[in-house]
Amino acid sequence: MSPTINKADQAYDRILSMITFQELRPGSMVSEGMLMDATGFGRTPVREALQRLARERMVEIHPRRGNIIPPISVEVQLKLLELRRAVEELAVRMAARRASPEQQRTMLALADQLGGPDCANDLHAYGHSLRLVHECIVTAAQNEYLRLAMAPLQGLSRRFWFANLANIKNRETEMRKAASYHAAALRAIARSDESAASAAALALNDYLTEYAYQTLRRIDDRPKHKESLAASG
Repeated sequence: MSPTINKADQAYDRILSMITFQELRPGSMVSEGMLMDATGFGRTPVREALQRLARERMVEIHPRRGNIIPPISVEVQLKLLELRRAVEELAVRMAARRASPEQQRTMLALADQLGGPDCANDLHAYGHSLRLVHECIVTAAQNEYLRLAMAPLQGLSRRFWFANLANIKNRETEMRKAASYHAAALRAIARSDESAASAAALALNDYLTEYAYQTLRRIDDRPKHKESLAASG
């Protein structure tokens, strides 16, 4: 691997993390220069990273204006999950059929890692593990076109999940709940159980969909709470 490609990959990882964890706020405009300063990488790696992120819909490139971080909304998340449901179920079925013994061992290790203390207490460690999970499944499925389809669905829906985690009272419990669904899919793939892998992927999607609706309900409840306070005053 050439140094330029390696730096572009590193720049991609850093900028993606900044987007996922809202160091770059949804709806904000960022320039290449700002990202160069923030990441410590030069113009070429940052530009290559932005082009990759644009393909994955994590950033919108506007020539001569700048780069926009797409806004977050429940409506967009539900549309993403509607499509992710079908594509991810297909992905885990393909992975269950095609995963090599080495990939199966990696999946079991990842499943154990998701239940470990690092993932339960460190959002960035958990986010990194989720990316490894998605990468492992797509690689095991052995279809390069699947990667193109899955990247924006997983990346954008993952960003929504992390963005709303701060509004949940028991964050650690929520993280463990999500981890359990991912781990179930990994373990099913590792034992070549296509039906169980499919069921686990659908259960994960059900959870993510309900999570999105809960977010919507929390948003709807806020004005009512303010109105009740005003009435009681």
